[in-house]
Amino acid sequence: MKVLKFGGTSVANSKNLDLVSNIVASEKEQNVIVVSALGGITDLLISALNKAAEGKDSFYQILKEIEERHLEPIHHSIPSAKQSGIISFLKSELNRLETILEGVMMLREITPKATAKVSGYGERFSSTIIYEIFKHKGFDVVLKDGRELIETQIQNNRSVVNWKNTEIKTKEFFKNNTAKTTLVPGFVSRNEQGDSTTLGRGGSDFSAAILAHVLEANSLEIWTDVSGMFTANPKLVTQAKPIPKLSYLEAMELSHFGAKVIFPPTLQPLVEKQIPVFIKNTFAPLDQGTRIDSEVSKQNGSVVKGISHIDQISLISLEGSGMVGIPGVSKRLFEVLSIAQINVIMITQASSEHSICIAVQTNEAQDAKKVIDAEFAFEISLNKVAHAKIEDELVNVAIVGDNMKNHQGISGKMFSSLG
Repeated sequence: MKVLKFGGTSVANSKNLDLVSNIVASEKEQNVIVVSALGGITDLLISALNKAAEGKDSFYQILKEIEERHLEPIHHSIPSAKQSGIISFLKSELNRLETILEGVMMLREITPKATAKVSGYGERFSSTIIYEIFKHKGFDVVLKDGRELIETQIQNNRSVVNWKNTEIKTKEFFKNNTAKTTLVPGFVSRNEQGDSTTLGRGGSDFSAAILAHVLEANSLEIWTDVSGMFTANPKLVTQAKPIPKLSYLEAMELSHFGAKVIFPPTLQPLVEKQIPVFIKNTFAPLDQGTRIDSEVSKQNGSVVKGISHIDQISLISLEGSGMVGIPGVSKRLFEVLSIAQINVIMITQASSEHSICIAVQTNEAQDAKKVIDAEFAFEISLNKVAHAKIEDELVNVAIVGDNMKNHQGISGKMFSSLG
């Protein structure tokens, strides 16, 4: 069993879907194909939702654009005589989506349930259309709704995978599934109450990893628009080149610090089962790509595997003599950020305990300052702690390599080059 995931650019139009079809047709073993929404569709769905919440009827035009985007692969890849069924499905679901958005416009409110429902339409559209295309090409294929396989639950105010129920549902379906190819929409899931949920940013990658874990797949292939993970962002560094081999930890670090080829949580379910991941290019399928597994590569004596970065970072400092030697300050700081669902990218604390510094995304900096100042309002009123300070327009740069810990001078070389 092999799991293959195709991203939004890979399935964006009929021309790209021909390439996807060729890749799937070349597979020899039973496989699961996880697909994202057509490139840009999820953004359009969220835009329509926001327009509706603002009371603007311009969301109708966005729905028209979404319809046209999906009609293109139908008209180009499915014979006219066999288009009526899939077009009826598309129009019917768009009517349901329109009704949801009209309700949002009436209430002028976006609920988590509405967000999950609306944002998941893209994968449902794409998977159904791709299923019809595969059937027309004669593939032995079955379509299975990802919401019927992956279940989520609330844990610590966050939606997380219910692994026990997901495993039961997935194994029960595949026990009697004899089709060579099973097509599954990524990103979407359901909770214990049967409501639609999603797996968050990069959710289609995560869907593929969940299924690979539960099915104990031989490998997971992530097909995208680049030939693997690169030593640096090729759009910024012309000398950047693909990395043929990475360990799980190296790939997680590069992904966390801005390499957008793979979503960091994707690797977590695979580590336990030691399932290798291959990053491949849909538009250049013969390229080597990148292999990710548990082994640390020493190829070419390379110590540093890559350089990655996160831009739009803000540094928030909390400092004051009232923090020195006082237990619980760090707990209060991080607890209030957790409640506000603000992600902390980096943490540093002075050895004197006089200050704590955290890095967050710039678009969350003002919210972070607001909740920190509220939490420490009493200490601020006594001049024991200063108001949280924000430094904007920063970038977090990371160099990554498992073997760096065994070599001296790496950090010195980095800082001297920056200096």
